[in-house]
Amino acid sequence: MSPSAPATSITPTLRRRRGLTEEAAVAAVDQACRRLRLPTIRALVGEALTVATKDQLTYQGFLAELLLAEVDDRDRRSSIRRVKAAGFPRDKWLGDFDFDANEAVNPATVHELAKGDWIRKGDPLCLIGDSGTGKSHLLIALGTAAAEQGYRVRYTLATKLVNELVEAADDKQLAKTIARYGRVDLLMIDELGYMELDRRGAELLFQVLTEREEKNSIAIASNQSFSGWTDTFADPRLCAAIVDRLTYHGTIIETGTHSYRLAHSRTQ
Repeated sequence: MSPSAPATSITPTLRRRRGLTEEAAVAAVDQACRRLRLPTIRALVGEALTVATKDQLTYQGFLAELLLAEVDDRDRRSSIRRVKAAGFPRDKWLGDFDFDANEAVNPATVHELAKGDWIRKGDPLCLIGDSGTGKSHLLIALGTAAAEQGYRVRYTLATKLVNELVEAADDKQLAKTIARYGRVDLLMIDELGYMELDRRGAELLFQVLTEREEKNSIAIASNQSFSGWTDTFADPRLCAAIVDRLTYHGTIIETGTHSYRLAHSRTQ
């Protein structure tokens, strides 16, 4: 018997079930789909039979259509679960970003990032610019695109992440928490630089960055240029080390100083 051959022959089973009535066959298919967890085939089998008869599909063609429909729907549901698990605060899509309103952002660069190759390589991404220039929009949209492609993504605010790390350290759960953040393919940290971090918080954040260095990607959005990060990280050496971790082999997109939100509000 070849390695790919089934353990038993299906022929005796088929012979025993030749006498199934149409109604019994429908019930058997329904029950089998439930047991095998094939909800899409269960929902589409009736319609697929009609189409197969009309288009004169072969048995193999009919089976292929049903199985491909199940696979496509399963991929879609998995994609939805990954996007939800990322923890984005709102829905943002690249197709909704107005590149004409912010000429500082190069569409070609963003669309290249959307392909996800930088995540596969474990490279970082930095979005730097004033409030209202589209940093968070791009961050969430690129994260959504990554999740849809199969990457494990986690979004968090910088202050929320640091607070979680401090609590974990106090509860002697720091190693477990850092490892959990280290496992995702893409960690997205928003609003880095909006609030000053004390030395302990900065050191804990640095541990997360070190855990992921050159292994898994980090993307950050900040309203401060790198030269202004000394206001966020009081220790100059620690600040330099964090900047180094976030820029080595990375992509830096400067979204500028012109607030799209403010301009849009004035227009309205």
